[in-house]
Amino acid sequence: MKFRKRRLHVHLKWGLLPGVISAILLGIGCGLFFPAWAVRAVLTFNGLFGNFLGFMIPLLIVGLVAPGIAELGRSAGKLLFITAAIAYGFTLASGFFSFAVSNTIFPFFLDVSTGITSFESVAELKPYFTVAMPPLMDVMTALVLAFTLGLGMANIQGERFKGIMIDLRDIVDKVIVRVIIPLLPYYIFGIFLNMTVGGQVASVLGVFAKIIVLIFAITAVMLLLQFTLAGVISRKNPFTMLKTMLVAYATALGTQSSAATIPVTLRQTVQLGVREQVAGFVVPLCATIHLSGSTMKIVACALAIMLITGQVINPAQFAGFICMLGVTMVAAPGVPGGAIMAALGILQSMLGFGPAEQGLMIALYIAMDSFGTACNVTGDGAIAVIIDKIYTRKTAKQPSVQVQP
Repeated sequence: MKFRKRRLHVHLKWGLLPGVISAILLGIGCGLFFPAWAVRAVLTFNGLFGNFLGFMIPLLIVGLVAPGIAELGRSAGKLLFITAAIAYGFTLASGFFSFAVSNTIFPFFLDVSTGITSFESVAELKPYFTVAMPPLMDVMTALVLAFTLGLGMANIQGERFKGIMIDLRDIVDKVIVRVIIPLLPYYIFGIFLNMTVGGQVASVLGVFAKIIVLIFAITAVMLLLQFTLAGVISRKNPFTMLKTMLVAYATALGTQSSAATIPVTLRQTVQLGVREQVAGFVVPLCATIHLSGSTMKIVACALAIMLITGQVINPAQFAGFICMLGVTMVAAPGVPGGAIMAALGILQSMLGFGPAEQGLMIALYIAMDSFGTACNVTGDGAIAVIIDKIYTRKTAKQPSVQVQP
């Protein structure tokens, strides 16, 4: 399985995370003394950027998801299907686990009586003007189109239309890396400036801190569960395997990229006793399709924002959201901030998030990006151990079968 590495350079001098943190702090500080005309100027930018983001969401879904599904192809037959199924199962399990824990703890952990009813209008000041940017299609149409095109391209193995879709994906990548990502700190600055002027920023920062603590805790528990399952199947010590993978975990904390961590993840996975040809197949593939940590973060953050804005939590609604989330993000991890970008569409269509709530989701996600990426790549080792066991049994019955990395 050939893995395509995407450009991971982010056009921010200090990096995205420091930029977001600086934007939050500056937004709070400037909100204490900015005159009304300056606040309205910032809100005008936020309105334009928010409308542009809404225009781009369907294109992000089609441009990222359709080629991602097509590139999975049929190159490794049943083993590819089994790996994808286990990775998706791990992703779903982390999402439902995150929802169960968050839905149980957050009502007691968070102050849900803050009086925040909407992040859109916490201050009375309005933009100077707005420019409507209606999207080319709605989110559900984009999702159906992406799945149909992706599965169709994987089935017919055609190259001409696939090349067009890959070009579209590259365009979307450029827009994310060179337009959306560099402007995100300014957008987040405007959100926190507006919340400071409206007197809501203290409540939101309290939510941020509590969510980060909870996410770190449930990430550790989820990794332990994943390696326990791998240990039961392979009859290996899960704690020893998890200790071996900590090098990959630490590397991912620093790189914040599943793709950049692949060499280290491969090395540590082989040290778990996984055959090199299996590790060379599973690890690059899972860097694209295994999103346990990312799903866990998005679910917990979305639930917290819904609670503090007084929205009713519907478990059936969240179940559909989690299932769709695992599929929608399949092609996103190689792009900086790609997972949360791909998720914006279903946050809007299935949970009713507006531009301001989406901006807060982006800020929360980026603030915890290292933890999610580290969980993703560490869990790849557990999946590789399980696949290696399945592959060993398969080759014992059919010695001629080989897997090409």
